[in-house]
Amino acid sequence: MKVVLIFCLCAAVTLADKEQYTTKYDNIDVDSILGNNRILNNYLKCLLDEGSCTPDGRELKKTLPDALQTGCEKCSAKQKETSQKVIQHLRSERPKEWDRLIKKYDPNGEFKKRYEAHVAKLKAN
Repeated sequence: MKVVLIFCLCAAVTLADKEQYTTKYDNIDVDSILGNNRILNNYLKCLLDEGSCTPDGRELKKTLPDALQTGCEKCSAKQKETSQKVIQHLRSERPKEWDRLIKKYDPNGEFKKRYEAHVAKLKAN
């Protein structure tokens, strides 16, 4: 039940070194997590300070701001791919929770602008 990948745009909990986040969670089946509302709800509550957190959830809450601020520059290719999947799922399937997460972790809209520009660039290619 390692859902750290759910919101960590870098899919990482701790730094392996100063250059990259750990790849410890890269092989988690994120599709099964996204498809399990009970698990997803628990992590949403954790991230939104509305419920208890697992140790992984607590670490995620510490790491997520850095991942957002740096544009996931410390993420592996797999983590970036997984992050895209998670973001797309939340935006389309859980828009209210997505908006609340954005409001909490990106109050000035900096990440949202960067993400939308990135998506537009991908569509153009």
